[in-house]
Amino acid sequence: MSVPVSRPAILFDLDGTLVDPAGSITGGIAASLRHHGLPVPGPDRLHALVGPPLREGLRSLEGVTEENLPAVIRDYRARYLSHGMAASTVYPGVREALTDLGGEYRLLVATSKPRTLARHLLQRQGLDHHFAAICGSDDDETAPVPAHGTKVQAMAEALAAVGHPQRAVMVGDRHFDLDGAAHHGLPGIGVLWGFGTREELAGAGATALCGDAADLPAMCRRLVRYGHAGQPAL
Repeated sequence: MSVPVSRPAILFDLDGTLVDPAGSITGGIAASLRHHGLPVPGPDRLHALVGPPLREGLRSLEGVTEENLPAVIRDYRARYLSHGMAASTVYPGVREALTDLGGEYRLLVATSKPRTLARHLLQRQGLDHHFAAICGSDDDETAPVPAHGTKVQAMAEALAAVGHPQRAVMVGDRHFDLDGAAHHGLPGIGVLWGFGTREELAGAGATALCGDAADLPAMCRRLVRYGHAGQPAL
């Protein structure tokens, strides 16, 4: 009796990969810190906060303590819901790439963003229908971080949701995405239109680098077929 083979899966990060936050993350963090009378770091430091869980990034900033952290997060999320989500835009070529890949692969989202917020953002952008599962971090942003990190956990949940396919690829813009891919033994594509640099993504072991979303479907197909044997592009 033959066992049916599930369709391969393509996992996507969210902010910086599918959706451009358009300054809503960095600007929102700066506004929340300022509102609470806390020092606001420079642009490079703020950009580095896009990718990891918000609570972990905030804990690394001067003046943020365990006591004021919940209030800073609440203020940031309130601003994001009222203004930031509407300011976000889908990166050029992403809709077309998802439509192209969706007929052949199971598409999944694995993000460090709280899962309910991620689903709302994708719904607002009209992308949610592309995905078989949308997985993120705990909606309680003061909850402890999973032992292997939120990205690894979100990827595990996404893969489990589609029956742990034998072949899968991770797509993201930060080293966290590629670290998660390595943890799960997957090839990873680093996209260059987000927040990670070419050096960061190459240093994190990207199997391929993508500078244009129009090239993403072909890269995904190549890595699904050849896995880690695929050669870095660009």
